[in-house]
Amino acid sequence: MSTNNKFTTRRQLLKWLSSSPLFAFPGIASIAADIPAFAPPRRPDPIMWAPAALQDLINNPKEAINVFDFEPVMRKNVPPAHFGYMASGIDDEVTLRANREAFLKYYLRPRRMNDVSKVDMSMEMFGVKYDSPIFVAPTGGNKAYHADGELGVTRAAKAGNHLSMLSTAATTSIDDAINARGGPVWFQLYATSSFEVARALVKRAENAGSPVVAVTVDRVGGRNQETLFRLRRTDTRVCKECHESASGGGAGGDRDRRPNYAGIDLSSAASMQSANMTWDFVRRLRDVTKMKIVLKGIVTGEDAALCIEHGVDGILVSNHGGRGEDNGRGAIDYLPEVVEAVKKRIPVLVDSGFRRGTDIVKALAMGANAVGIGRPYLWGLGAFGQPGVERVLELLRIETRAAIQQCGARSIKELTPAHIGKAV
Repeated sequence: MSTNNKFTTRRQLLKWLSSSPLFAFPGIASIAADIPAFAPPRRPDPIMWAPAALQDLINNPKEAINVFDFEPVMRKNVPPAHFGYMASGIDDEVTLRANREAFLKYYLRPRRMNDVSKVDMSMEMFGVKYDSPIFVAPTGGNKAYHADGELGVTRAAKAGNHLSMLSTAATTSIDDAINARGGPVWFQLYATSSFEVARALVKRAENAGSPVVAVTVDRVGGRNQETLFRLRRTDTRVCKECHESASGGGAGGDRDRRPNYAGIDLSSAASMQSANMTWDFVRRLRDVTKMKIVLKGIVTGEDAALCIEHGVDGILVSNHGGRGEDNGRGAIDYLPEVVEAVKKRIPVLVDSGFRRGTDIVKALAMGANAVGIGRPYLWGLGAFGQPGVERVLELLRIETRAAIQQCGARSIKELTPAHIGKAV
């Protein structure tokens, strides 16, 4: 039935009721008279005026209004399999969605009548000062998205003086990343099942001048990346030209061709995962390096307390952007219990799902020392290379500063749990 017919029928029904002795009352005739022959459907509130169609893509980074403007441009530019690898969660991707939806559980509590004309967003981590609490989280294979790759990302981090981390699986070496940054770059470690391989990777990073190793502890098995698998079917390229197999098979697939693995014997690594890792790994790693040790993937208060007990230097709360497990809990939900267990004895960082300045400020108010960005800067990279990454980071800095001001704070140090409320 058309919308016009629906309203006409309703009007006729009310007129009939008004004449029926069973439903007679004075007001119904006037109600029927007031209903027009045609009434438009109620519009959404608020109306979403911004165009969302793919034909309305931005043409350069400066046109971007928020970080989401970059993703459809990346989708247009990047081969389907590569885009699918970036976009994937695992299984039903409930954790991927939960990372975003969880922010709706919390709201910022604005405070007024403070002079917030000047805001200090700087933070210090292991003796190094950065201009922002936003750090560049480690992501692998960046040249699959743009020729600028990790070097472009690192140079963008330098432009905004952000802390940056480089993945073991990067398409550039830790040496080249540090040279491009002109300063410290943390090294994210995929330890593999072999401590000898892990030791060799860490020594390479230490010799290059990396001050911190962030050990990923949540990659203990394979993952069912359904979005990747479906998009890969639409990719007409011959993947074997770049990969040992379409699924990255073998002892690491094409990873032994990545620069950080160069010259390292991987034969002792039965798996590129770390299913055999225990707390003894921290002790053994401490014996072979002077680097600070951060564990990436700690998500419970119990494990955070064990980090303190075993002399870990820092914690990175992370669920691998929804790519490690599909338990359905957002990363921001883990943060309070980890912060409570740590009690400010070591730094607590967090990543996974952060897209807005308000997201970042919520985490800082909960007690995080720094907040990591992953997919958004990859969107910028895939869309426009290094200038895209720079714009993504700039937009997040602008939004973060505004959210801090609304909290009535003049620095990130003034943000406290009192600035956070939980939605009922």
